[in-house]
Amino acid sequence: MSARNLVLVHGAWAGGWVWDSMLEPLREQGFNPVVVTLPGVGVLDKDAVVDLDTVTDHVVAVLDSLDGPALLVGHSGGGIVVSQVAERVPAAVAGIVYVAGMMLPSGMDFGMLCNELELPAPVGISRWVVSADDGFSSVVPPEAGAAVFFHEAPVADAIAAARQLVPQQETARLMAPTITPERFGTVARLYVECTLDRTVPIETQRGMQQRVPGASVVSLETDHAPQLSARAELVRAITEFAGDALSRTRRLEPVAVGSSS
Repeated sequence: MSARNLVLVHGAWAGGWVWDSMLEPLREQGFNPVVVTLPGVGVLDKDAVVDLDTVTDHVVAVLDSLDGPALLVGHSGGGIVVSQVAERVPAAVAGIVYVAGMMLPSGMDFGMLCNELELPAPVGISRWVVSADDGFSSVVPPEAGAAVFFHEAPVADAIAAARQLVPQQETARLMAPTITPERFGTVARLYVECTLDRTVPIETQRGMQQRVPGASVVSLETDHAPQLSARAELVRAITEFAGDALSRTRRLEPVAVGSSS
């Protein structure tokens, strides 16, 4: 029997470390967690433009290296990446879990969603993001990260996580997926919403659920990073969904993926 693969994709300004505390619990449940660190974060090369195709290629290469299909887990902005991967290679993707993730309609970025929902700007962490003088990258100050991303975690964990945030290339952060019912729309999805999220507010999470229908939903009363603040609940949500998705042999009927407005 092939391994029960879970490919874990982080969001903006983060890295594979956001999943560290979940690896052993996932292994204990019989899964093979595979952590992805995306191009365009950390040490940046100004001669390399990282866009949605670049990060999609990176995750597809990870899938190609695995024995059998995988379930993708996308946290925050990593949701855009896993959506695009599912569009590219739907047969290799058993399902997708969005963790307070960007489950955006085709052609829509997060700013466009916030405008459509008529949310007052700036939304979430964007108020504190510091852009490089040349506009190539941006960073999140640790104190803002702790207060906006990790506020429900134990204080020591929140501070430690916020200090690990790194520069993000802007072209790797500001992305919109291109997805279709015939490909992405055949992949089973779970949305783990975080009701106390201060950066992807619950209004936006539910707005994405309405505009990209078809996902099951688990609601956690926690912040943007349940990996730290609601670990057991998040592990349970992922493993229950993954067990079913990885055992399924029949593709889903295509579902709509565009805006409902």
